[in-house]
Parts: sequence; C-alpha cells; structure tokens
Amino acid sequence: METLNTKPDEGKTQDQLGDETFMSAADLRNYMTEMKTAKASKSTEGMDRAEKARQDLIKRMSEPLELTTEQLRDILVPLKAKLRAAAERGQTELMVMRFPNDLCSDHGRAINNADQTWPETLTGRPRQAYELWRDQLRDAGFKLNAMIIEWPGGMPGDVGFFLKWGETKR
Repeated sequence: METLNTKPDEGKTQDQLGDETFMSAADLRNYMTEMKTAKASKSTEGMDRAEKARQDLIKRMSEPLELTTEQLRDILVPLKAKLRAAAERGQTELMVMRFPNDLCSDHGRAINNADQTWPETLTGRPRQAYELWRDQLRDAGFKLNAMIIEWPGGMPGDVGFFLKWGETKR
C-alpha cells in the first residue's frame, strides 16, 4: 500500500493546495463575514438610493402642473386608450395613479379609514388628478376610489387612485 504525503512539498507554501488557494476555517469565516458585509452595504446603498428617488418623486409631485388645453389632451388621450383596453379585457376598474402617502396632509389616514373628506387631504398633483376626475370624468359616470395599496412595515404606504365604471362584482 502506498502512503500519501499530506505534508506540503518544499516547493509549495502552506497556503496552497495544488494550484488552488487554500483557506483555513478562520479565513473562510472572515470571507463569509466580508461577503455579508458587502451585501448589507449594497442593500443599504440600494435603500438609500430608493429613499432619495422617493423624496425626489414627492418633491416633483408636490408641485402642481400648469395644465394647458394641450397638456390636458396629452393626459386624457392615453387615459382613454388605457380605459378602453381595460374594458376589452373585461375589467371594471383601472389604477390610474400611484403616489406616496406623504402627498396627503394626514399621510393617508382619511383614505385608509374611508373618511368621506379624504379629497381634502390631497396636495400637489394627486389633488389635481382628483379635480380632473371631479371636473371631467365624474359626470361621464366614472367613480374614483382611493386606497392604500402598500403597507411597508405594517404602516400605510403608497396610495392608488382607481377609476371604476360599470357594476363591480361582490
């Protein structure tokens, strides 16, 4: 029977096994810790970028648009196409806007509680969207429903505006 030599050759360092770098258990634990730290850092960086994008969105949506007749048409024409496509699919509602609850003066409390005064809490572009529905679409038979559509950490998050038409199934 042949005996295997498990001791390193003189030409090889103790850090190498064949031509692969050998990691001790401590080295492997350190590597795992570094990888976890790198992933957490990327995750934190991603969350920081997402929060910055959210704050930028809130800032943009807080500023009402000056609506010209042309801009209003540019909003209504694609909206009508989306409504028609939803109706062709047999749907009776369509989410037409999503926005952070920070654009409600009460952070969405009235919407979450189905308080009839919820439109009074809207600011910026969500307020304009509500007024567009009130002035242009309500008389055409569309209903507007607002609801909290995201619950990060169990707390109210984004709000969705849904246009509804026809009878809804119960």
